[in-house]
Amino acid sequence: MKLKEDLNPVLLLLFQVTVWLYSVLAFLPSYLFSSVSESDAGLGSEQERAQRLKARSVTGHPAGPYRAMGATKRLVSSLHPGVDTLDKVFEDASRRFPDRDCLGTREVVMEEDERQSNGKFFKKVILGQYRWLSYAETHRAAACFGIGLAALGQRAHNNIAIFCETRAEWVIAAQACFMQNFPLVTLYSTLGGPAITHGLNETEVSHIITSRELLETRLKFILLEVPRLQHIIVVDDTPTEWPGYPRGISVHNMANVQGLRTKPENVCQGHKQPMPSDIAVIMYTSGSTGVPKGVMISHSNIIAGITGMAERIPNLGENDTYIGYLPLAHVLELSAELVCVAHGCRIGYSSPQTLADQSTKIKKGSKGDTSVLQPTLMAAVPEIMDRIYKNVMTKVEEMSSAQRTLFTLAYNYKLEQLSQGRSTPLCDNLVFKKVRSLLGGKTRVLLSGGAPLSAATQRFINVCFCCPVGQGYGLTETCGAGTISEMWDYSTGRVGGPLICSEIKLKDWVEGGYHITDTPTPRGEILIGGPNVTMGYYKNEAKNQDFFVDENGQRWFCTGDIGEVHPDGCLKIIDRKKDLVKLQAGEYVSLGKVEAMLKNCPLIDNICAYANSDEMYVIGFVVPNQKHLLLLAEQYLIRGSWEELCDNAAMEEVVLQVITEAALSAQLERFEIPRKIRLSPDPWTPESGLVTEAFKLKRQQLKSKYQDDIERMYGGK
Repeated sequence: MKLKEDLNPVLLLLFQVTVWLYSVLAFLPSYLFSSVSESDAGLGSEQERAQRLKARSVTGHPAGPYRAMGATKRLVSSLHPGVDTLDKVFEDASRRFPDRDCLGTREVVMEEDERQSNGKFFKKVILGQYRWLSYAETHRAAACFGIGLAALGQRAHNNIAIFCETRAEWVIAAQACFMQNFPLVTLYSTLGGPAITHGLNETEVSHIITSRELLETRLKFILLEVPRLQHIIVVDDTPTEWPGYPRGISVHNMANVQGLRTKPENVCQGHKQPMPSDIAVIMYTSGSTGVPKGVMISHSNIIAGITGMAERIPNLGENDTYIGYLPLAHVLELSAELVCVAHGCRIGYSSPQTLADQSTKIKKGSKGDTSVLQPTLMAAVPEIMDRIYKNVMTKVEEMSSAQRTLFTLAYNYKLEQLSQGRSTPLCDNLVFKKVRSLLGGKTRVLLSGGAPLSAATQRFINVCFCCPVGQGYGLTETCGAGTISEMWDYSTGRVGGPLICSEIKLKDWVEGGYHITDTPTPRGEILIGGPNVTMGYYKNEAKNQDFFVDENGQRWFCTGDIGEVHPDGCLKIIDRKKDLVKLQAGEYVSLGKVEAMLKNCPLIDNICAYANSDEMYVIGFVVPNQKHLLLLAEQYLIRGSWEELCDNAAMEEVVLQVITEAALSAQLERFEIPRKIRLSPDPWTPESGLVTEAFKLKRQQLKSKYQDDIERMYGGK
């Protein structure tokens, strides 16, 4: 997907000659030597590796099951023999990498309230360097904390909850629970009061681990609704006293709980090690389709999942640095960090508000976390990468003509070279170095999960950040493991072949018109099987019908997603059963497909398509991009505040016209294009309750919020 070219022929010729000379003089020898070494190693060139078979149907039937070429005989379920529980994974890592940096946190140098142009105050921070705990120190901290929790009455096989932001203490607490065989109940830090109450009461926890901020802003308001809760452990050091909490509830600091280990009655206290089949985590989903469900995940499930993921990351090892900022209550982040721990990587912690130099909490002129940490590995959800893509392309539009010409030439040239498996060091150093520095400048692998990534954004990351994007597919119910694309596969729109821990089947979905006999590729509902498939939903037998065990004793999960398997064994997600709506005239509309196509429009920051089976057409709720909407308003002489513009019928019509043009360019059918829209002045964030932590739409909540607009757009019915 090239950028549009409107270039001076002389500049074009000069660029091509320069690149050609540089390639011949400096890099032709390296190409030859690298191809010889690859040939000797039996790897082939990157292009050859990208084109090879990734997976095949082990039965020869188009329905599958499909397995990775390295696992056609047997699925792989562990990283190392005998390392079959999560406490052993961390113990093995601390033995092999005792002095290696493990968990890092930036010190806060200064905090201040900065006045904004609208008169409001926003907290800004200046952060220092990362301070590190070694693997040995982290292991000791976790062991002490586990013994301290036991001293507070927590028992093996009894659930304990963690309701906390992503930080080093989250991992220390989790490892403590794994060591002591305390099933860990994870809850998103952005969940509302009713969802938190539901999770804590359903799992009957008596102990919860949280942060000072979440205790004071969320948890303390629901304490009386959680009658079994007795102990709250706060991971922050201050304050050390917590007056004013209900009788029967004790509040402790993490350091004080760790200190209980030194008491004589606790020094020799033993603990029961977990079995591979024991529950390690009860992970509550984000509730995108209703009340959050608790997914029971065993130690063996997680180890199988991280084994499959690790195999797809080339040269993973102790020289790698991972930046952790996604919610650890999300299976993608937890799995990614456990992969890193198992391989001796260091993990530096961040947050979406401090990630980059331009992030909202970073004081102007100071450094964001990526600039200081310079990570080599990073996970991201498509929403975050889409934002980066749109922001950079907006800056490109603001460049001078000469700068924009150089960027476009370099972008299209590199895109062509990537398609042939070649590198472009000259362009990388002269043109894309500044863009790459947004993520620290050393990122070599970027893992995308949680939702489909658009082709335009994936190509942008490949080109401008000079690193491959491993696009993956998995669910909480499969430990986040299913497929991940290989790092040298630069094709777009696909999620790769099955991991070595899992296999994939397709099942006919007659109502949607998808069949395994379809040509040129078999299509159907995706079923994932393997040791990574979890134990089911906690206390929710009605929902467990999505799981089944086959005649060989292997567990499977019916995902509800629709996919097609390409000839090389790679999977492409093409639809979702729950997103399909039949219009009054009989046409089927995939809401997810409509949204994915339109989110590439620069005018759209977010969109939710909506359709009612009693109606003839699709409507939409749109969060417009502020900069582009203001330019559009100026062009059409529409005036008003931001809220007034979003509530302006004439503005809606202008935006709808732009959206319709974008939809036609994306080759959507006429019946798929929204006929009416509602502009939202407020962004949809996890805090608003309208999207999940992975920025998936919560359709039911969005429908409730815009119910009056739905009735208006459908003529008041």
